[in-house]
Order: sequence, then C-alpha cells, then structure tokens
Amino acid sequence: MSYAILGTGALGGYYGACLQRSGLDVHFLLRSDCDRVRTHGLVIESPDDDFTLPQVNAYNDTAKMPQCDVVVVALKTTQNHLLPKLLPPVVKDDGVVLVLQNGLGIEAEVARIVGNNRVMGGLCFLCANKVGAGHILHLDYKEITLGEYTPNYLAGGISARMRQIAADFEGAGIPIKLAEDLLLARWKKLVWNIPYNGLSVILDATTNELMADNSACNLVEDLMREVVLGAQSQERHIADKFLVQMLDHTVKMKPYRTSMKLDYDQKRPLELEAIFGNPLQVARNAGVDLPKIATLYQQLKFLDAKNRQANF
Repeated sequence: MSYAILGTGALGGYYGACLQRSGLDVHFLLRSDCDRVRTHGLVIESPDDDFTLPQVNAYNDTAKMPQCDVVVVALKTTQNHLLPKLLPPVVKDDGVVLVLQNGLGIEAEVARIVGNNRVMGGLCFLCANKVGAGHILHLDYKEITLGEYTPNYLAGGISARMRQIAADFEGAGIPIKLAEDLLLARWKKLVWNIPYNGLSVILDATTNELMADNSACNLVEDLMREVVLGAQSQERHIADKFLVQMLDHTVKMKPYRTSMKLDYDQKRPLELEAIFGNPLQVARNAGVDLPKIATLYQQLKFLDAKNRQANF
C-alpha cells in the first residue's frame, strides 16, 4: 500500500522513514523544512540503527500529493482545524485515515470529514524528538496499538485492513498490537499521557526526574488512578497491573522530555483539549469528577496562555 504522512515531526518522520526504508511508497507533508528535506532527505538517529534516506517524496501542500491507500495523521491535535482542507485531496476513495495522535474523541472529528468507515486510530508508545530540519532522534520504544473507529466507539474487532497495515509496519521493524476496542486503548494511553505530559510542564521535569522523587511519583500514580475512573465512566476497565507496567516502563526508559514539555519550551500551543479537556468532559457527562486531573488542566491552561502571550 501507499502511505501519506501528514506531519513530519518526530513521530511522523520516524514512522514514515521506517516505512520507506522497508520499501513502501511513502509521501511526506512538511512545513518549514520541506525544501531542506526535499534536497537532503531525512536523517534518523536510533539505538536500533542510524540511517539516512537521501531522497524522499516531500510536499508542502496535500493538493500536490498523490492519493494514497493509508493517510497517517501525525499532526499535533492543535492543528486539526486544518484537516478538512488537508485530507480530501490525498485519501483514495477506498483508502483509510490512520490517526496517530494523543487524546480522546479525535477520530470522530476525522470521520466527519471522510466517513465513519474510513478511520482507524493508533496509539504510539514512542520516545523521539525532532532535533533539526529533517533530523529525528529516536530514543526508546516504538510500539503502536491499532484499532478500528466505529460510531460511539463501540468495540470494532480486528479487521482485515488492520492486519494489512500491521504487516506493513511490522515489516518496517515497528511492533504492532491490534486492539478490538479503540476506546479502551485510548484510555489506556491516557494513563501515561495525562500524568507525564502534564507534570513535565507543571514541575519542569523529565520523566526520570518525576520517577526519582517520591512526591512526584505518588502524584503520577494518583493521576493514573483518576484516568482509570474516567475509563470506568465509559464502562472500560483498566487493571492495576497495567498501571504498574506503565510505571515500570517509565523507570526503565531513557531520560525523556515529553512532547508537551518540548512544545511548552518552544512556546507552541499545548494539546490540552484532546488530552485533558475531552476526557474530563466525558467523565463529567457520566457524573464522575476527576479533581486532580481537573486541577492539572486548569494550571496548564494558565501556563499555556501566558506562554503564548510571551511569544507575541
């Protein structure tokens, strides 16, 4: 299958480069570094294997891109207002949009553009940073969990196209898990995203610093347990052993500055609604309050607004 990567940052750049290196037809949408990548290609540094793609299909406009079988949305959710313009030119009539973004409720936005039966979600457990134009530094982990989107997030099972896309990614060296229930998979990803992304900004800390301090680590666990309550409000159960697994993974991972902390430090808008606001609203609609997450959300909104004002 052919692949379009909308958003060639750390995530889109890394996965897209791996797919191209495996021999697949991949097309990349870029912004400021489009000319640089068109001329010099993509550079990937990784503990697995450093490699360079000297020639890539680089574009600054989806209208100039060929229609593809799989369109990977790897933009920040703060740019999703652009999707009604970006998606239609690049998705084949029988193609699928794979949403590789953090947060809750985002597939529904995409489905309103391309149709309910043409959307799939993906949850990435990837530590990677974009360190320069066309230059991606992969630090640790790279697994993706795939799930089919269905209206109202009913469990969609495992489809043939999920297996086909999984085979492409696995052929590119990316471990894949197939989820029968995308909504459960999204809540499970929030178990990590809400505490670590949020606290990395509030406490000005890397993941290893959060885990090395007892007070911060206890707060991480408290926030994780509130995410579990949020999932329960939608009749999704997350076992305690999953929380232990996430804590263990984080202790073992290389010191990491989260994507939200990087955005904050570079004075970019933070992905607050998808990661914090939407889960809080869903839980409130079900009569469940998540007070510590709500406090974190309010603090982050203040810091985000102040940070962006300083940028003007």
